[in-house]
Amino acid sequence: MRILITGGAGFLGSHLCERLLDGGHEVVCMDNFFTGRKLNVSHLLSNPYFELLRHDVVDPFKLEVDQIYNLACPASPVNYQHNPIKTTKTSVMGAINCLGLAKRVNARVFQASTSEVYGDPSVHPQPEAYWGNVNPIGIRSCYDEGKRCAETLFFDYHRQNGVDIRVVRIFNTYGPRMLADDGRVVSNFIVQALKGDDITVYGEGQQTRSFCYVDDLIEGFVRLMNQDKVIGPMNIGNPGEFTILELAEKVLQITGSKSKIIYEAMPQDDPKQRQPDITQAKDILGWEPAVPFEEGLEKTIAYFKEQIS
Repeated sequence: MRILITGGAGFLGSHLCERLLDGGHEVVCMDNFFTGRKLNVSHLLSNPYFELLRHDVVDPFKLEVDQIYNLACPASPVNYQHNPIKTTKTSVMGAINCLGLAKRVNARVFQASTSEVYGDPSVHPQPEAYWGNVNPIGIRSCYDEGKRCAETLFFDYHRQNGVDIRVVRIFNTYGPRMLADDGRVVSNFIVQALKGDDITVYGEGQQTRSFCYVDDLIEGFVRLMNQDKVIGPMNIGNPGEFTILELAEKVLQITGSKSKIIYEAMPQDDPKQRQPDITQAKDILGWEPAVPFEEGLEKTIAYFKEQIS
């Protein structure tokens, strides 16, 4: 197949490009390089089945493709709060443009949504049927509500126009090619530890997250996209839950760093708990994470050691 990946030079997108090329597909990687990096896909440029296209998903585009993966949107608070209006436009107008293309060329289209649609959840762990607890006017709303509106658009295009959709809700993911300065907790802690800086924990570090290694996540993407039982939304993530303080201590242990843990005030609307209910992914896709957390962390730390040295 010929497959378009918007945001294809980003952390997740570049891994998906590799996976689809390995599967024998032709891949068109579209990115505006706000958070994506050419370096993430430079090793693919010599592949005759790979095409790199600099384009912003907010602006209309026309291509002939069989499938579309819409991954375009900054996903870390530092990046999506840098220009919140642009973040909302990327989610909403990007979804409209991808759906319009899918409608025109009769392509299946995949939306990379997020666990942030659940907000600061009052249900734990979070099943797909939970509607969420989201602040529509907070500093995180540009991302949270942008992704919620994108899901609305996907389902309305499906109901009204018969567009063939798949929607995934991504939980915390980590691995090589994360940006060192993107403000996500795994990359923050690793970079701080490797540089010998203080490790910054917000609140008392008792808020929880579940961390899925990137290879496992991409496997979930491909399985959801290429089955015909459900359209989603479907949670893909690791149900293994850690406190932020436990993560900091694990990073210190693996890196052997002498960094100290310091505590700062909690940011506005930072969720206290985040853990996916992956019953649907297990039952329908036969999917669950395979990479143990410590193994994935070691691979991620090795990547950052190369970047920092």
